[in-house]
Amino acid sequence: MFSGVRRWQRRAWRERSKAERVELHSLITWRATIWVFALSWLEMPVAGALRHRPLPLVLGGLLLVVGLLQCVVAGRLARPALDHYLGRGPLPVRTLRASFVLLVLALVLPVALTLVGGLAAWTARLAIGAALLPFGLLYGLLVTVSVFLRRCAVLAAVLMAVSALAVGTATDAVVTGLLVAFAAAMSLLASRCGAWTLSVLWEAERAREVEARLAVAEERLRFGRDLHDVLGRNLAVIALKAELAVQLGRRGRPEAVEQMIEVQRLAQDSQREVRAVVRGYREADLGAELAGAQGVLEAAGIDCAVSGSAATLPVPVQSALGWVVREAATNVLRHGDARHCTVALRVAGGLAELTVENDGAPPPGAAGRPGSGLAGLRERLADLDGTLRAGPVDGDRFRLTAQVPLAPDAPPSSTRPHPARPSGGTAPLNEVTP
Repeated sequence: MFSGVRRWQRRAWRERSKAERVELHSLITWRATIWVFALSWLEMPVAGALRHRPLPLVLGGLLLVVGLLQCVVAGRLARPALDHYLGRGPLPVRTLRASFVLLVLALVLPVALTLVGGLAAWTARLAIGAALLPFGLLYGLLVTVSVFLRRCAVLAAVLMAVSALAVGTATDAVVTGLLVAFAAAMSLLASRCGAWTLSVLWEAERAREVEARLAVAEERLRFGRDLHDVLGRNLAVIALKAELAVQLGRRGRPEAVEQMIEVQRLAQDSQREVRAVVRGYREADLGAELAGAQGVLEAAGIDCAVSGSAATLPVPVQSALGWVVREAATNVLRHGDARHCTVALRVAGGLAELTVENDGAPPPGAAGRPGSGLAGLRERLADLDGTLRAGPVDGDRFRLTAQVPLAPDAPPSSTRPHPARPSGGTAPLNEVTP
């Protein structure tokens, strides 16, 4: 049973992004801090030093209950207060009424216990410090730092005056003021600084997502621009010449045949140009893809190390492995939560092996249905008798391995000529008799 609970906890932790993990850790730290101060400064000192008389026992018991309620209320409001600071949603003022009432009671009861002789002065000061922290952690997220410090200064002056009247010495008043200053500084450091760090982290997370979307949009624009440049003029000329051929044909003019021959020539030229554009995408240069993947990943804040050289590989192998690098880098940006990525290219024993590994494996069950990216890569590699393996390894790492056998007589990319026709198998139009 306990092993199942641990597996569920690990899975729930891995399903969160880095920013969500840091946010959860901050909330747990704030709540734990509240309880630690309440137990060490309020519950144990007051329970141990309380005078065993009816009135002190009643007031002391009420103080202990109020301290526990403060911790519970502050723990419940920690998340809404953080959401208010991060701009996710407003926190109504009425939400703090219960916490404010508990704060007033927690400040009045130690003074009352001191006046009736039920509690020593130093213990009462510790109880006041423990009462300030739960409310200060929340209030520090709701107002500006200057407002927080001004109101803490007013509260410190009031408590110092009350302490001087209750105890009768200036030393106790000064110690009370120092205690209020410590509680205010602790509240700001624990809540405000942590929340500011979270806001920066979330901004970086959003910037990373925007950068990945912009990279995809830029690639689409580039492809659309290339197709427009290739086909735009030719298609316009084809449309005009086809319309002219129709008009000439209706009049029985022999020039219509010449216009249709020109249309055929333009169509063949357009076909060759489109093949050249598509070949630039389908036959990706592996060296360029490795450098591009490293640049994109490092720009997104992911440490990427690339090893190996693609200079001696044939063009088809480079094209297939280049697509593997492109798809793997896209998956690291979109689907994972990686901080480090390694890309290794090895050629040995007549086999080219490309390995892409990162430490941002998606948790089990979080990836959803498998996409078409890996399926398309397997189809490309299958044309070269290659294989593709992808999956999590060592718990939180994801590894993609592509292997392509090298033909003994396959020339390298620098000497191998381009094929005369594309791999689709259809004959060009200029081989068809009009």
